[in-house]
Amino acid sequence: MNDPRTTVVVITHNRCPELLRTLDHLARLPEQPEVIVTDNGSTDGTSAAVARRHPRVRLLRPGRNLGAVGRNLAVRHVRTPYVAFCDDDSWWAPGALSGAADLLDRHAALGSVTARILVEPDGTEDPIVEELRNSPVPGPRWLPGPALGSFLAAATVLRTEAFRRAGGFNPRLWLGGEEELLAADLAADGWWLTYAEDLTVHHHPSVVRDPTRRRRDGIRNTLWFTWLRRPLRPALRRTLHLARTVPRDTASLLAFAEAAAALPWVLRERRVLPPEVEGRLRLLEDSQRRSKARRYTG
Repeated sequence: MNDPRTTVVVITHNRCPELLRTLDHLARLPEQPEVIVTDNGSTDGTSAAVARRHPRVRLLRPGRNLGAVGRNLAVRHVRTPYVAFCDDDSWWAPGALSGAADLLDRHAALGSVTARILVEPDGTEDPIVEELRNSPVPGPRWLPGPALGSFLAAATVLRTEAFRRAGGFNPRLWLGGEEELLAADLAADGWWLTYAEDLTVHHHPSVVRDPTRRRRDGIRNTLWFTWLRRPLRPALRRTLHLARTVPRDTASLLAFAEAAAALPWVLRERRVLPPEVEGRLRLLEDSQRRSKARRYTG
């Protein structure tokens, strides 16, 4: 079942064993997709190991850690109409890439398809799946699943051209909730985002991570997105909610300080979303406040 419609893009940094496991899974997919890996400045022999074990994988080595922008670099080399992202500790299930491509083929205004995420080794659903499945965002009748206000890069197939026109991931955000800004810009460009229950991505969380750094960047990026795209009152409301609910520690203080220090850039780049897109984000506020999957911990 070779399917040439989708290229898989993976970013990695110093997670050689996890990346090789992911590439083993991708190599066994019936779709046989082209795979592009951006090695974000690994120092653990990642590039050499990939070249030996998976010589068909296209390997990009920018020489430094670009974060999510490593995906932008890879997408420059994509020649297929669709691009599927996954992390170095996640992989697509057999048939999922073809299923997502079928949906994108069928619906011209569909910009992205996000799959159900199973957490390994137990195969349990990621807590975020319930929120995707029960998204309160209204969508057109033709939409094949729940309409979403954002997506998860590790579990999403996008139209390559839509990604490029929206500008890809913002370099300033690096990593940590970087999808929210891109998703809003895709919606502002007229694209719909959906969740597909019958498509699956597996995630085996890596133990090689810095949860405190990820939390700090996540809080900062949430604040930046809020003030880059939301109107004044919703922006104030979300900022105050974050200030009340994040852990009162050094990481949170640094996140707010970094966000405030970039105020000149935020004001320069600020572009409020169209009312119809803002309306969808407003409907998500309650579920975001009650979310069990969006805790700033670590």
